[in-house]
Amino acid sequence: MALAIIAYTLSDNDLPAEYRGLLHHLRLNPERKFFADLAIKVGNLTEAKVLWTAAGTLLYSLFSLVEAVGMMFRVGWAGWLAIGESAFFIPIEVFELIHRPSKVVLVILALNIFIVWYLFKNRDWLFRHHHHHH
Repeated sequence: MALAIIAYTLSDNDLPAEYRGLLHHLRLNPERKFFADLAIKVGNLTEAKVLWTAAGTLLYSLFSLVEAVGMMFRVGWAGWLAIGESAFFIPIEVFELIHRPSKVVLVILALNIFIVWYLFKNRDWLFRHHHHHH
C-alpha cells in the first residue's frame, strides 16, 4: 500500500528531477549506464502511467490483505486465493520464457509450478480451519 501511496503522491511531480535528486541524496553516480538507462525510462513516464501503476499496486495490496486475513483465520476461500494468486503468474512466466529465454525465469517458473502443485495437493491440510474442542 505504501508503494501505491508513494506513486500516487509523485504522479504529478517532475519525475526526472525527483530521480536526479534521489541519486544525489544517495550519492550515486548518475553517469553510470544503469542509472542513465533508468533515467531515460523515468523520463518516459507520464502522469497517467504512474496513476495506473498506483491503482494496480493498491488493488494488488488490498487483494493480499484480504488473502492474509483469510489465511490468518484459516478459511477455505483464502487457500483458493493463495493457489490462484500463485497460478496467475505462470502464464506470465511462460510468456517471458518464450520471448526472453533465461535460466532464471525457467527456475522461477519451475518453482512456481511446484508451489501451485504443493498448495493444491495439500489444501485440505494447509487451509483447514482447526476447531478446538474443550
